[in-house]
Amino acid sequence: MSQFDPKSFGKVAVLFGGSSAEREVSLMSGSGVLEALRSRGVDAHAFDPAQRELVELKRDGFARCFIALHGRHGEDGTVQGALELLGVPYTGSGVMASSVAMDKVMTKRLWQADGLPTPKYVRLAFDQQSREQVRAVPDVLGLPLIVKPPREGSSIGVTKVRGYSEMQDAVALSAKYDPDVLCEEFIEGDEVTCAVLGSGLDAVALPVVRIAAPEGAYDYQNKYFTDDVKYHCPAGLPDALEQEIRHLALAAYRTLGCRGWGRADLMIRASDRKPFLLEMNTSPGMTSHSLVPMSARAAGIAYEDLCLRVLATATLDSAPPAPLERAA
Repeated sequence: MSQFDPKSFGKVAVLFGGSSAEREVSLMSGSGVLEALRSRGVDAHAFDPAQRELVELKRDGFARCFIALHGRHGEDGTVQGALELLGVPYTGSGVMASSVAMDKVMTKRLWQADGLPTPKYVRLAFDQQSREQVRAVPDVLGLPLIVKPPREGSSIGVTKVRGYSEMQDAVALSAKYDPDVLCEEFIEGDEVTCAVLGSGLDAVALPVVRIAAPEGAYDYQNKYFTDDVKYHCPAGLPDALEQEIRHLALAAYRTLGCRGWGRADLMIRASDRKPFLLEMNTSPGMTSHSLVPMSARAAGIAYEDLCLRVLATATLDSAPPAPLERAA
């Protein structure tokens, strides 16, 4: 039996859909969460901010929100700020941590300030994208390198650049999604991810998932719509390396001020097995292909119980979490 009384959550809105480039993925995540919460007796309802005004949450008596939105206007602090003003508790990180984690450049700056390992990078602001400036990037980072929009997710607008001649097109693609462009050192090796549940000193890192994509192409299509990618959890890493990655994920989470839940993505450099932090997801996917449910399952937490645990952490920046009645 669940440790939570589903009635104590009150009327719950599952926010999904939205207006970002990741709408399709959010619809899949939110549908799964909604079904899971209802199956455990929670009074949960679908709510698409692209189709309804957020103020309706207050009018319709919702007690808390499960945020299953991805990308802009979902995990970038904007929805979180609106919910703060409405006084409706929500899952996941607060306004500042959400907005910082959504911006990969700001995230890297904070991690670097705390001495956490992250690949070298060059930020090309909208007024720094002349042919000469773009062409000079490989001189700094080497080849191959990664070009991506700093404020998008799900590998949208990402290019692996193997030669100088590919830089212009890669920057042009990224700039379609974000005026700034992030160019990042490519770390050759294993891609892994590590989920975190909880807040502050009570936060815990779940088992690491190792991702084996065909030819290393862990892109939007392979992430959500094919079964070509292989996921390994347990990751099959030496215990010391697994523990190092879990420690890094927790440190990265706390540095950004995250709470509730999140997922750190990392690369393990093949040459020396050193892990590097890539990004922090503050509203991770909850689809059938998603990695947090997979990691939770390896830790003995069923998908439905994971949804309840995350929902139980719903709070506001301005208030501690409301106490929940325990099930008899």
